Amino acid sequence: MADVLLTHSYHLYYDRKQVRKMQPYPPLGTLYAAALLRQEGWSVALFDSMLDDPAEGFAGTLDEARPKVVAIYEDNFNFLSKMCLRRMRQAAFSMIDVARAAGATVIVHGSDASDRCADYLQRGADYVLLGEAEWTLIELVESLLGKSDRPIEAIPGLAYRDRRTESAVRTPPRPLMRDLDRLPFPSRDLVDLPRYRDAWIGAHGYFSLNLVASRGCPYRCNWCAKPIYGDSFHVRSPHAVAAEMRQLRDDYGADFLWFADDLFGVSRRWVREFAEQVEERGAATPFKMQSRVDLMDNETASDLRRAGCVEVWMGVESGSQRILDAMDKGIRVEQIPRAREALKACGIRACFFLQFGYPGEDWSDIQKTIQLVRDTRPDDIGVSVSYPLPGTRFYERVREQLGEKTNWEDSEDLSMMFQGAYSTEFYRALHDALHAEVKGFTSGTLRIANCELRME
Repeated sequence: MADVLLTHSYHLYYDRKQVRKMQPYPPLGTLYAAALLRQEGWSVALFDSMLDDPAEGFAGTLDEARPKVVAIYEDNFNFLSKMCLRRMRQAAFSMIDVARAAGATVIVHGSDASDRCADYLQRGADYVLLGEAEWTLIELVESLLGKSDRPIEAIPGLAYRDRRTESAVRTPPRPLMRDLDRLPFPSRDLVDLPRYRDAWIGAHGYFSLNLVASRGCPYRCNWCAKPIYGDSFHVRSPHAVAAEMRQLRDDYGADFLWFADDLFGVSRRWVREFAEQVEERGAATPFKMQSRVDLMDNETASDLRRAGCVEVWMGVESGSQRILDAMDKGIRVEQIPRAREALKACGIRACFFLQFGYPGEDWSDIQKTIQLVRDTRPDDIGVSVSYPLPGTRFYERVREQLGEKTNWEDSEDLSMMFQGAYSTEFYRALHDALHAEVKGFTSGTLRIANCELRME
């Protein structure tokens, strides 16, 4: 029997594109919540929806654990969770139904629950955690299970339905944590790591695990939804991150690491100290991460390579300065080839995120993006269309154009949700053509643990 059963709604096999890629990662945000609950003395069980179908397995885990509280606590470090996909919302709603039928108090947390708080409460969730939620979860569990006499309405960062009036109540927001080193390492022992390892080895020949060095992003691209951390940015100490890297390699057998930060390496000084800590501990492990072109200079690229970095994904978005400015991206087109060359000089793969369909983009802007790709020859690309999510200026700009469908079904959907210059079919064809072109002029491979990491 457990005090709290944690789960999340993202199931790999509900997402066609991710099944083909077969790069599953444990639910890091969920495991952080589990670690803190355990540290505070609560017994925790986990149903990991990543590889186990919640429609088939959640009820059995619920029956076995018999928890007083069920928390559908999404992994807010997983970009797929932050996409607020319809199929995953359906999975969350189904788990709410099952948990309530079992008599558990139901708590939900995540980007979609934050955006659609009323929908989740109406479906039957007792509480929605808003913003950064680990300590909100702790205080709520303490109140619900009798460890604290603090009234619910005095806990910041909550939404719930008042039982007397049936109206939704929101408590004041919770301040964000500044000292992330206060948190214990995620409780990775709760997940079936051999299944993850088998999936990776079977598909790629090596095993990858995830971690984060920071939370949030201080930049203000007007299409980027930030319902959890807002525009804040807080970073762990370099020595703590280096220590976790070594643990993942030595204790868990990871051959490769993915830093799931929204933005890695904002501070040049932090990157330098991080590289020094990694070298001091002998913790260097091949890793990939996400950053910006204006952060990738020669010095930073060199320090990243010392720490083990082999691949950087940058939010390039467009080859048109007019569109970058409309997005409030805060970069110049001429910075893109410089960043690409700085990484190439250090032996780091430079990969671009590209976005088509932003309001005002025309064929000439699309041609500039295609030409940029041809000129800079990135090692890989990720292509999407502009996707309006609540809480962004972009969403407010196009909300009157949105139809009944306001979220993608899965990560391969790529439907135009508003009135773009071209059709959904056009952008899907552009996606396929540009991917084919990049695959045609990139042929390098990366060797990891005697296996090759190939372009995909």
